[in-house]
Amino acid sequence: MIAFRGISKAFGERRILDDVSFEAERGEILFVIGASGVGKSVLIKQVVGFIRPDRGRILVDGEDVTDFEERDFARIRKRCAMVFQHATLFDAMTCVENVALPLAKHRRLDQRQALSEARALLARVHVEAFAERYPGELGDGLRKRVAIARALSLEPEVILFDEPTTGLDPVNARRVDRLIAELSEKARVTSLVVSHDLTSIFTIAHRIVMLYKGKVRLIGSPEDFRQSTDAVVRQFVRGEAQGPFET
Repeated sequence: MIAFRGISKAFGERRILDDVSFEAERGEILFVIGASGVGKSVLIKQVVGFIRPDRGRILVDGEDVTDFEERDFARIRKRCAMVFQHATLFDAMTCVENVALPLAKHRRLDQRQALSEARALLARVHVEAFAERYPGELGDGLRKRVAIARALSLEPEVILFDEPTTGLDPVNARRVDRLIAELSEKARVTSLVVSHDLTSIFTIAHRIVMLYKGKVRLIGSPEDFRQSTDAVVRQFVRGEAQGPFET
């Protein structure tokens, strides 16, 4: 579904990604983990052309999108939605209006239809009771779920999540986890998730990719990570202060 082939990326003299390769399959929840600044967000933003690789190829459903012009990425961004670390909602619009906006713009629904479908999407992420509220009136967890509803408005096949539970309390973090799991189970949505949240990682991930010093350190199931004898992997997943892990 999403394939990274030998991706390398540098900013100035600093090489962030170095020959990174892996795939995410249809309906899979694939977590990308690693230290802050290792290039996790840089990697997933390349799928939709927000950042371009220096070397390597990116394929979406077998189609090479690496050299797409900006106009060509419009259809890729409809298929591959992105939920940013911060909800990025419009504060002057209600929650239902935020979700209705892409429905009206991209699917050309009239206002009544767009608002009706937006309410259904808010219900899908269990926040329909807050449809008429403004984002500033809601907590981080609710805003994040509204952002997910907006991402679902164009019926994407893939959702790219950048730190979806960062800044959330444990209850709201687990609610976001539940939503991601539901999207995989009920709609076969592929989720590519950048996260440091070990509870999320070991609760809902189908597979995990760990990046370390720009390279893939380990790809495997949560159980593979639990049983790994790699000292760097073990230190990271256990959250231990002492060990060989370098940031």
